Amino acid sequence: MAALRRAAIPFRFVTNTTSRPRAGLVARLREYGFAAEAEEVLTPITAAGRLAREREISVLAPFLASASLRDLEGLELRGGTSGHAPGNTLPQAVLVGDLGEQWSYALMQEAFSYMVEGALLIALSRDRYWWTNGRLALDAGPFVAALEYAASCEAVLVGKPSPDFFHAAASALGAPAVEGQVAMIGDDLWSDVRGAQQAGYRGWLVRTGKFREDALRDSGIRPDRMLDTIADLRDHAEALAE
Repeated sequence: MAALRRAAIPFRFVTNTTSRPRAGLVARLREYGFAAEAEEVLTPITAAGRLAREREISVLAPFLASASLRDLEGLELRGGTSGHAPGNTLPQAVLVGDLGEQWSYALMQEAFSYMVEGALLIALSRDRYWWTNGRLALDAGPFVAALEYAASCEAVLVGKPSPDFFHAAASALGAPAVEGQVAMIGDDLWSDVRGAQQAGYRGWLVRTGKFREDALRDSGIRPDRMLDTIADLRDHAEALAE
């Protein structure tokens, strides 16, 4: 990251993580030694807030970590993990993030009940799994798919691999958002690599995190570049700087 800054190559941290608010993500990056500012981090929670306002949705039922609800300031949160009973005001939208082991049948039933009454399903992520505590664990995608199937509907996706999410990140770079000038670097074949390619950008795959050689072989997805670690970006940045 320091090499990219020295080479004046703009970048953004783009994540589907919804277990922490944006301020928490910035703090964690800094703990790891990455110099990061809030405006350099794009999350699907803030994108969901923009979508809700654009569609004049004022009441949301959030199904994500309670610590992240601060990023939805200004919207009325009812039901789900909000800590507030819906009362007589049914939510206009159901917001699904990565609750992990907090998911229960009761929460899934609650979300489904709102959707049967007409609530829009907003997915913060469709990621299948993620790497945590030395193992692959279910991410938000399977729970979104279950709700779609039960309610015979299709979720509105606001995180990766939504093209709008990638376009927003590219726009924030201040560079023309055209093919060949922006690369997404990540460990998820579907959300990071294929999502970026479908949005018109390059998709670079890192062989760390959730990367699996068999998944790459069987997916049919062809990354534009392979990196052994994120540190390989340093050589790329230094070459451009020269």
